Amino acid sequence: MSFAATVADKSSAAHAAVGGVPLDRRTEAQVVRHLIEQSKKSEGGWVLPVNVDVCRQLRVDASARTAIEPATLIVPDGMPLVWASRLLGQPVPERVAGSALIFSLSQAAAAAGRSIYLLGGAPGVADAAAERLSQQFTGLKIVGTDCPPFGFERSATEVEAIRDRLLQASPDVVYVGLGFPKQERLIASLIPVLPTAWFISCGAAIGFAAGAQSRAPEWMRRSGLEWMHRLASEPRRLAKRYLVHDLPFAVRLLTGACMTRVARAMKSRANSRRNEG
Repeated sequence: MSFAATVADKSSAAHAAVGGVPLDRRTEAQVVRHLIEQSKKSEGGWVLPVNVDVCRQLRVDASARTAIEPATLIVPDGMPLVWASRLLGQPVPERVAGSALIFSLSQAAAAAGRSIYLLGGAPGVADAAAERLSQQFTGLKIVGTDCPPFGFERSATEVEAIRDRLLQASPDVVYVGLGFPKQERLIASLIPVLPTAWFISCGAAIGFAAGAQSRAPEWMRRSGLEWMHRLASEPRRLAKRYLVHDLPFAVRLLTGACMTRVARAMKSRANSRRNEG
């Protein structure tokens, strides 16, 4: 199925099409509850949080669009997407970030007796995240961590080794933090062999959980300014991405949503006048 067909198939009251991406209209709590309920039934899937950068890349990268087609839930990880959905009259309730799910879902997993696996991060980061999450959530079962070597995706042997380690661990939830679209392509290849696991595309979240990277203050996350905090933390790596690519794309996305809203309002008024006449 093409990405466009996927968007059309998901165009319903349960989804909002923003920037050509079908976003599930669920709160973070609803996502967590759904995953735990499905996991108890031995039914897995894939949660894909989409931010402005991911949305932008999906516009231009056909292979990335193909890779995400198996995603079960696509949620907005970025306030510009939430704002655009409101302007379009298809509001999603809130931002659902991978950096938040690694905590809220792990807490729920601990309470429900579900196991987790951490895949990604620099050497030692996943282990540090596992230790901190275990300390934070009593009873959390962490059945494995993995840090694939640089360039693993170009080696069938390395990918097979990752798959074998996951099969041996048999986790209920797998956090995959390798960056877009590398993590998505890996998840797409793993879903068929681990159909009872829930995969979470989580980007830098494993680093946040380990304390290796600091999260933005809550007020910055709520107001859509988290990117400024991350830019200040990693200016050399993120400056081009945020300032050259993502900021102009966000402006175009919101401008387009505004224009669509105005056009709809004008059409509605014109129809009302015709009906009155």
